[in-house]
Amino acid sequence: MIRLLVVDDDALVRSGLRTLLQAEPDIDVVGEAADGIDAIRRAAELDPDVVLMDVRMPRMDGIEATRAIVARSAERPRVLVVTTFEHDDYVYDALRAGASGFVLKRVQPEELAQAVRIVADGESLVFPQLLRRLVERHTGVIDPRDRRALLLADLTDREAEILRMVARGQSNQEVADELVVAVHTVKTHVARILAKLEVRDRTQAVIFAYETGFVRPGDG
Repeated sequence: MIRLLVVDDDALVRSGLRTLLQAEPDIDVVGEAADGIDAIRRAAELDPDVVLMDVRMPRMDGIEATRAIVARSAERPRVLVVTTFEHDDYVYDALRAGASGFVLKRVQPEELAQAVRIVADGESLVFPQLLRRLVERHTGVIDPRDRRALLLADLTDREAEILRMVARGQSNQEVADELVVAVHTVKTHVARILAKLEVRDRTQAVIFAYETGFVRPGDG
């Protein structure tokens, strides 16, 4: 059962999300929060698997709340940002703060439930085309003396190849199919990539790859 915390400053929206997601047999909405400060407190109290996080809220926004929540643990909870506008800079900032992905408020209920499942399972949920547009303005050329260059240099050829595939938005299964290897093998490689780059999840690895110029918009 996936334990879910719903965070939104609109009580009607929170109620609607609770009703929709509580109806799913594998999702248990364990609590709600109306702003970032409340979200941090409730996340500590309730220990959810996933936090469904609005971005623009009073007192503390979802970006600062996300940063505080993910700082408490390298594993959980995962944060899934819910946003109205996919091109909003707030989305990019939330992903950099540690969110595992984002969904649009206009998605269908079944798509939202599936998004929660994907994030709870440790995968990232970022539409690759949208992420590429979000990070395009941040793409750079890394200085060889930059510590991140040293981290990238530590990747094996296969790990570098898989990072590029992940940055294109390919799932573990799609990577496995293309490379003709077992999914478990891909998961092992991804785990090693995350450890070597010192990032929390696939989303952070993708941002790392674009920001350092390791992958550029349009590659692949």
